[in-house]
Amino acid sequence: MNRLGFAGEEIELLGDYLRKTSCMKVQTVFSHLAASEDAGEDKFTFEQFDRYSRAASQLKEKLQYLFINHLANSGAIFRLPQLQLDMVRLGIGLYGVDSSNTRQAELQPVATLKSTIAQLKHVKAGESVSYNRKGVVKKDSIIATVRIGYADGFSRRLGNGNGKMWIKGQLAPVIGTVCMDMTMIDITGIDGIREGDEVVILEKNYLFSCWLSGQGPFPMK
Repeated sequence: MNRLGFAGEEIELLGDYLRKTSCMKVQTVFSHLAASEDAGEDKFTFEQFDRYSRAASQLKEKLQYLFINHLANSGAIFRLPQLQLDMVRLGIGLYGVDSSNTRQAELQPVATLKSTIAQLKHVKAGESVSYNRKGVVKKDSIIATVRIGYADGFSRRLGNGNGKMWIKGQLAPVIGTVCMDMTMIDITGIDGIREGDEVVILEKNYLFSCWLSGQGPFPMK
């Protein structure tokens, strides 16, 4: 991963230091697999496992006591059970997502994110929506302004039709640029919508099936 931690060549020095100190005892040694969900990277994944195993063995020899070993993340839990050690670390899988898209049916999404409509606007053909006039309607449309924006974690990358929100049983595309606290969606053709109505941004009943079909509110990549 080249994210945090010690490199293999540092383990001997680390072991010597830890053996000499009385203020610290190692409880667990772990690493993180970089591409365990990708079958095309299995050779690298097993090489990473071997490097971890050598480092952990070297450290155990230095310390002369046992510690907990764990390496398998969500992708390895599903795809590579032979890499499961004393424990596993279910990360994105906790939220009901299978990063390898091979066992999605066995997971239940747990996250729900909702907001409400602050205002409805009737916009005429040719008019623009949001900053820099990025969203231009091609026909007379109804635009709903939703109380969520990039300050709340709704990425600006989801603007201009890249993201969608669920309302009255239908997906409504984001139109224009996502603002700091507000996002506009095009609800043209969806009947019965009023100001104050609930809008679903993330919801277990549709989100991940939509993701896998490419029709979801957020792009997969």
